[in-house]
Amino acid sequence: MKEQTKNSAAKNDLNTVPFKTRVLPYCIVAPALIITIGIMIPFVMAIYFSLTNYSFRMPTYTFIGLQNWVTILKSAGFWKACLVTLKYGFIATAIEMLLGMGIAILLNNLNNKFSKIMRVALIFPLMVAPITATIIWQLMLNNSVGIVEKFLNIFGVYNFPWAASPDTALMTVIMIDVWINTSFCMLLVLAGLQSLPKSPFESAKIDGGSTLFNFRNLTLPMLKPSLYIALLFRLMAALQEYAIIFGLTKGGPGDTLMNLSLTSYQTGFQFQKFGFALPYILVLWVFINIVAKRIVKAQRSAQKQAAGLEE
Repeated sequence: MKEQTKNSAAKNDLNTVPFKTRVLPYCIVAPALIITIGIMIPFVMAIYFSLTNYSFRMPTYTFIGLQNWVTILKSAGFWKACLVTLKYGFIATAIEMLLGMGIAILLNNLNNKFSKIMRVALIFPLMVAPITATIIWQLMLNNSVGIVEKFLNIFGVYNFPWAASPDTALMTVIMIDVWINTSFCMLLVLAGLQSLPKSPFESAKIDGGSTLFNFRNLTLPMLKPSLYIALLFRLMAALQEYAIIFGLTKGGPGDTLMNLSLTSYQTGFQFQKFGFALPYILVLWVFINIVAKRIVKAQRSAQKQAAGLEE
C-alpha cells in the first residue's frame, strides 16, 4: 500500500510539472543525439563496405570478409603510406608548434604598436584556402619565374628541385603547411599567454627570478593546457592532410608523398575500388583516435596541475 501511495504521489507530482519543463531536457539532448547518429551511420557503413568488393564499376557487390584488410596489410604500399602519414604529421606539427610558441611569446612580450600590426598580418595565411596557397607557392618555387628561385640565385643556388625530387618533396610540402598553419598555433598560444595570472610573475620578479627560470617554472606549466589544445587540432589535421600534397604533386614524384588520404582517394575514385580503399581511411582513423586520446588525457592532467589540483 505504501509503495502504491508513493507511485501515485510521484505521478501526481509529474503531472503538475509544466509540459515545457518536461520536454526541455529531451530538446537539449536531441541535437547531440542527431549529430552522433549522423556520424555513426557513415562510420558503420565504412566498416561494412570495407568487408566487401564494392566498386563503382559493378552494380552488385559481395561480402568477402577480411580479404581487403589482409591484402592491404601485406602490401608494401600501405606501410609506406603509413610512414609518410606519420612523418608528415609529426614533423609539420612539431615545427608549427615551436614557431607558433616562439612568435606568440615574442609578440606577448613586445606589446607595442608593431606587435599589434604583426598579430593581424600573421593571421593572413589562415585566410587562404590550402589549395590556393599551394598554387601560389608552386608559382613562387618555379625554376623559371619563381621569386624564391631568384632569391636563391643570389647565393649561387640554381634549379633547386623542390617537389620534383623525392629527396626534397616532403620538405617542400611541410614548408607550405608550416607557412599556412603556424598562425593557428600562434593564436592559441598567444591567447593562453594573455590568460595567465600576473601575480606569480610579479612575485618571481621581486625575488629576482631570471627569464629562463620564469619560463620553465611558471609560464610553461601554466601554458601546457593551451599547448595541448593547439597540438591536438594541428596534429589531427596534419595526419589527414590531402589538399597541399594533392595540389602540389598529387602524391609524387612516384609514390614519395602517397599518404593514407591520397592512397585511399586514388584507390577509391581513380581505380574505382571503393571497398578496397576504405581500410586506408579506417586505419587513419585509428591513428588519429589513439593520438587524440593521449593528447586529451595529457591536456586534462596539465589543466589540473595548472589549477593546483594535482601534483
